[in-house]
Amino acid sequence: MTMFARTERLLLRPGWAEDAPALAQAIADEAIVRNLASAPWPFALRDAEAFLAAPRDPAFPSFLIFERTAAAPQLVGACGLGRRPSGAVELGYWIARDAWNQGYATEAGYALLDIAEALGLQRLEASYFIDNPASGRVLEKLGFSPTGLSAPRYSCARGQDSVAKLCRKVMVSQDVAIAA
Repeated sequence: MTMFARTERLLLRPGWAEDAPALAQAIADEAIVRNLASAPWPFALRDAEAFLAAPRDPAFPSFLIFERTAAAPQLVGACGLGRRPSGAVELGYWIARDAWNQGYATEAGYALLDIAEALGLQRLEASYFIDNPASGRVLEKLGFSPTGLSAPRYSCARGQDSVAKLCRKVMVSQDVAIAA
């Protein structure tokens, strides 16, 4: 099953092979890549092609984020859900530098939370490197709570572990039972 989501300003859709040049251009910024766990630096066209060609678990959608415009939509980032080695489901995202401070991460995050709820997920995790507090603010807006735990997390671009703060969100089901 292929999923898409549309918000007031954004289109979230799976990445396709023909998106590789736009993806490589949007993420080719060390300030972005160093805050992602698995993206290499420098990030080249071949990395974008490999990312887009990688098999995806259909239970955990992965999207490119496009700003909807009067012309062709413009790639501004990516987001998705993924299974951590612990078994937890993690929400992740990044936004291209020229689209920072426009609320796109939060808007895309809300759409992703709606999808997670539709998939029946009861809890999500997320983390952010401590030198990226803007990501922590996005997670707070999305209703994630700090766990109080920090842990080393490997950053491929940094080539080392860096301290990440861990957050969690318990999904609220709309099917709340009323006690008689």
